[in-house]
Amino acid sequence: MDETYITNVKQLIEQKEADQLKTLLAALHPADIAELCNDLEAEEASWVYRLLDNETAADVLMEMDEDVRKEFLELLPSETIAKRFVDYLDTDDAVDLIRELDEDKQEEVISHIEDIEQAGDIVDLLKYDEDTAGGLMGREMVIVNENWSMPECLKEMRLQAEQLDEIYYVYVVDDEQRLQGVFPLKKMITSPSVSKVKHVMKKDPVSVHVDTPIDEVVQIIEKYNLVSVPVVDSIGRLLGQITVDDVMDEVREQSERDYQLASGLSSDVETDDKVTRQTAARLPWLLIGMIGGIGNSVILGNFDTTFVTHPEMALYIPLIGGTGGNVGTQSSAIVVQGLANSSLDAKDLAKQISKESVVALINATIISMLVYIYNFVRFGATATVTYSVSISLFSVVMFASIFGTLVPMTLEKLKIDPAIATGPFIAITNDIIGMMLYMGITVLLS
Repeated sequence: MDETYITNVKQLIEQKEADQLKTLLAALHPADIAELCNDLEAEEASWVYRLLDNETAADVLMEMDEDVRKEFLELLPSETIAKRFVDYLDTDDAVDLIRELDEDKQEEVISHIEDIEQAGDIVDLLKYDEDTAGGLMGREMVIVNENWSMPECLKEMRLQAEQLDEIYYVYVVDDEQRLQGVFPLKKMITSPSVSKVKHVMKKDPVSVHVDTPIDEVVQIIEKYNLVSVPVVDSIGRLLGQITVDDVMDEVREQSERDYQLASGLSSDVETDDKVTRQTAARLPWLLIGMIGGIGNSVILGNFDTTFVTHPEMALYIPLIGGTGGNVGTQSSAIVVQGLANSSLDAKDLAKQISKESVVALINATIISMLVYIYNFVRFGATATVTYSVSISLFSVVMFASIFGTLVPMTLEKLKIDPAIATGPFIAITNDIIGMMLYMGITVLLS
C-alpha cells in the first residue's frame, strides 16, 4: 500500500470526511482494505471498519492476518461477531472464523446466528478435524436431482444460484442425496427439454471422503485440474465441496510451515510476532545446535595428539562438517518433496536408498578426487592429510546421502512429519558423524 495513499486516508479520517473515504474504499478489493487497516492505528482502522457494509466488512475480516484478526475478535461481543460477520460469510469461512474463538465464545456466537440452517451447518462442520476435507469444505453449492427434467432443473438452479457468490459445478444426486454425477452447463443448453438430468450428466465424478487429509485433497485437485471437488460421506452422500481458493490457502500455509521447520523453527511465526514468540520458536533448534557443537568439541579434544602431529588436519574441519551437512540436507529435501507430492512412497525405502547410493557414489568420487589432487600438489604424496581428507570426504558424502534419505522416509512410516528431518537435524547429525569419521580415519592412517 502506497505511503501517499495511506497518508491521504489518515487525513480523511482526521477530518471525519466519511463520504470521501467511503468513495475511496468502494474502489478497493477487501484484501486491499485489510492491508490498509494493518497500516493504520487501531483507532483509525476501527473508524474505517464502521464505514463498510456488512458483506464487505466480513470479507475484509477474513483477509486480515490471522493474529490481528484473533486480537480483533477478542474485543468484539459475540452478537456483533455473529450478525456483523458470520451471517455474511460462506460456511467454510464462518467455521474458520469461529475456530479461532475459545469454546465458550464459539457457543455464544452460534446462538446469535439468525439463520438456523446456517447455524446447523456450522455446528456440523465444527465436528470435523480442521486438517481433513470435512473441516475445509463449504455447504454452498448447486445441487440437482437426477430425475428432474431440463426445465425443472433450470428453475431450481436459478433459485439456488441467488444465494451463491460463485458457481463452480452443478452436482447431481439421487433421492437419498448420494452423489451421482456432475451436470455440465453446456448440456443444459444443448439437450432437449424432455431429457432427464441423469441421461446427460457426467457420471462418476472425482470426489473425496469427508475424512480425507487436506494434503490428499490438494493432490487430487492438482492432478485432475479441478476448480472444486465434492465431499461425500461413507455411503456416498454429498456433504459439501472444497474450492480451489480454499486449497491455495492451505498450500501456502503448509509450504510456510515446512519451510520454517526445515529452517529450524519449531512453530509457525510471522515477522510481526512478539519477541517472546519468535524467541520460543528459534531457541529449541539453537540449543540442539549448541549441544551438537559441544559434542564436536569433545570429539576433537580426544584427538589433540593427532593435531600436534598433523596440524594441517585442522584446516579441513569446516570442509568435512559443511559437506556432510549440505549433502544430507539435499538428500532429505528431495525425499520430503517426493513424499509431499506423492511421487515417492515410504514403502519404496530400499529402492530410494539404492538410487541415492549411486548418486552419492558419483558425487563422493568426484569430490574426493578433486580434494586429493589439491592436497597431492600442496602436501605431497606421502602426507597423511592427502589421503585422510579424501577418504573422509568420500565416507561422509556416502553416509550423509543415505542418512538424509533414511530419516525422512522412516519418519513418514511412523506418521511423523518428515519436514522436521531437513535442515538443522540432518546438518547437526552429519556434522558430528563426519568429525568422528574424519578423526578415526586420520588415526588409522597415521
